[in-house]
Amino acid sequence: MYCPYLRGKQFELILLRENAELISKNNISPIIEPVKNNFSSLIKAAKELNKVKADFTLIVNPQVGQSDRDDIISDLIDREFKHYRSLSIGYILHPDTRQSRLISLLDRFPDRVFSLIHNGFMNGQSLSDAISDHNNIKTHIFLETNPSKLYRKHFKKLNSQRVLIRNGFKQREKNSLYPPDEHFSDLHITHDDEGMDGFGDFLITGDKYSETGGPAYSVAIHLTHLGMDNDMFIFHFLSDHNDSPADPGGKFLEAMVKLVKEVRKEPKTVFQSKAVKEFESLYEKQHFPGLGYVKKLSMQHHIELMANFLNGD
Repeated sequence: MYCPYLRGKQFELILLRENAELISKNNISPIIEPVKNNFSSLIKAAKELNKVKADFTLIVNPQVGQSDRDDIISDLIDREFKHYRSLSIGYILHPDTRQSRLISLLDRFPDRVFSLIHNGFMNGQSLSDAISDHNNIKTHIFLETNPSKLYRKHFKKLNSQRVLIRNGFKQREKNSLYPPDEHFSDLHITHDDEGMDGFGDFLITGDKYSETGGPAYSVAIHLTHLGMDNDMFIFHFLSDHNDSPADPGGKFLEAMVKLVKEVRKEPKTVFQSKAVKEFESLYEKQHFPGLGYVKKLSMQHHIELMANFLNGD
């Protein structure tokens, strides 16, 4: 099971909506942390996921962004998504979490399944004891940078799954600092060695959240690919010019020259996803669709790559 972690920005939600069927058919279970007070795009994405019975987790206590937690419960869980059986209620356990709040929520929704996202909470034994009588916890999701293996061991039970999330994307302060190619993750291969039932990542956005990006002095296009033994790496195709934020469209086409050269190389080093085909089409048309759309295509390629890997193709 692959669990991509998304922050619920507009293009991320469009990505989920457009790829709902792919997600449903390939054992992919997205985790969504809402970051906006306006839920219209989230509702549209969730509707498509539910329509094809794709499992997904909606976090009700987001730690970043502007979403109101009470509104998520009242507007979405109690109302819009009341009958969504494929939805799991996600709850983040951070260092300041009060166990009583989680228990109250578990008691309030005894007929809904939950996914607990472990992100810095320390007292594993106490938490494990506190939730031992609640059978509506479906999945324990661990962010790799925080809980130790000893902490994770407290939640190894037969009636719930365990998923490990690793941030494979190494963010740089400036796009111009990305190397041409670097390691991304091997967790898709090794998660069972970690005693996990599934794995996840933050796609090509990384685990650090920001409302908006800074001016793009350099344009970078990111594409994950599989290397020897199916280990995963990521190409960073950079524009040639990085001295000012002017002409992002021209810089995009500079980066695209390098991308197209790589994806057309024989033997193939990059999975020929629908997203890659769209990149090639944009190059042929010499069209710049905007940086947000470019990032969405990179995320879509990663989702397609993971689906292809899970299928064993």
